[in-house]
Amino acid sequence: MLTRDFLRNADCKTSFGCIDESLLLSTEQRCASLENTLAKRPDNSPVWIFGYGSLMWNPVFDAEESCPALLKGFHRAFCMRLTSGRGTSAQPGRMLALKEGGQTTGLAFRMPEASLHEELELLWKREMVTGCYCPTWCELELNDGRRVTALVFIMNANHPLFEADTSSQVIAPLIAQASGPLGTNAQYLFSLEKELLTYGMSDDCMSELVNQVRVLLGMPVNSANDIQA
Repeated sequence: MLTRDFLRNADCKTSFGCIDESLLLSTEQRCASLENTLAKRPDNSPVWIFGYGSLMWNPVFDAEESCPALLKGFHRAFCMRLTSGRGTSAQPGRMLALKEGGQTTGLAFRMPEASLHEELELLWKREMVTGCYCPTWCELELNDGRRVTALVFIMNANHPLFEADTSSQVIAPLIAQASGPLGTNAQYLFSLEKELLTYGMSDDCMSELVNQVRVLLGMPVNSANDIQA
């Protein structure tokens, strides 16, 4: 599992697995991406981060508040070819991202202003190793009725790792077989399912995919309480 110490000490070229160097962002490029994103901060209100995948159960950064939230205009999709972390170039898996259309439930995290830059640097080292996401300011609806502006990591459809076909028939075998230095791709999927169930959230694309991966792994279907991720 990713930790703060791991991220602080990680060498992006090797710590996540073998990544094609042509895809790696340099430290300078990551810093420029962060500064460019902060320069577009719409106002002086608190910075929120929207977690819709592993940020939900392992945010790593320090947050002053978290709250279930709804993002409109984007939906979850395993549309990123996974060649590091929980996959390899020889046996790639699929990583979660956001694509246009629909809506997504997740968690919103309010960041501390005093250590904002330090926390975001860790986040960028985690999410922007290859620049596969477009960090975008979006409006969220929190479950208590508040509306906030948050940073959301949306898939860059022009990135070399983007995969258009996200049908469960195609990606279930990839997820079932892939693994890497951070664990298996299936563990990620099951952890996501467990987190959504914990918060009473639903995602139309998840049930079929989870069940197909379970069948491929010889596991019983529809038994989320037995998941060990």
